[in-house]
Amino acid sequence: MARVKLALPEKFSFKTEIALRISDINYGGHLGNDSVLSLAHEARLRCMNDAGFSGELDCGGAGTIMTDSVIVYKKQGYYGDIVEVQVAVCDFSNLGCDFMYLITNKKTGEELARVKTGIVFYDYKIGKVVTVPDVFRKAFAV
Repeated sequence: MARVKLALPEKFSFKTEIALRISDINYGGHLGNDSVLSLAHEARLRCMNDAGFSGELDCGGAGTIMTDSVIVYKKQGYYGDIVEVQVAVCDFSNLGCDFMYLITNKKTGEELARVKTGIVFYDYKIGKVVTVPDVFRKAFAV
């Protein structure tokens, strides 16, 4: 079976720390696969807030919708671990972009996962995909 590979960007523009909660732990006693996407979601919202956007419903005049996600699991995480999530916004198109995440154990430096989420911009009032707001694109220009 071919394994998914996810190349990381050279630079991450944002990082945050998140403590793994008991609800993040699965029956095997380690970080659950579903919780990795939740960590990425939390980091994405913190990144947007840090850039001055109130949330995923208002990113400079448009909301967002996730179109896809890829997760590559590397190591296990455990209850109480502090993870560092680095975030990069890249691969802009006319309608969206990708968020890339590197999740590591803060204490050991071990890589736990790599994540990519694709988003498009969406006007919830009219129910249609719209172009990337200029203010959003400028906020994350590399």
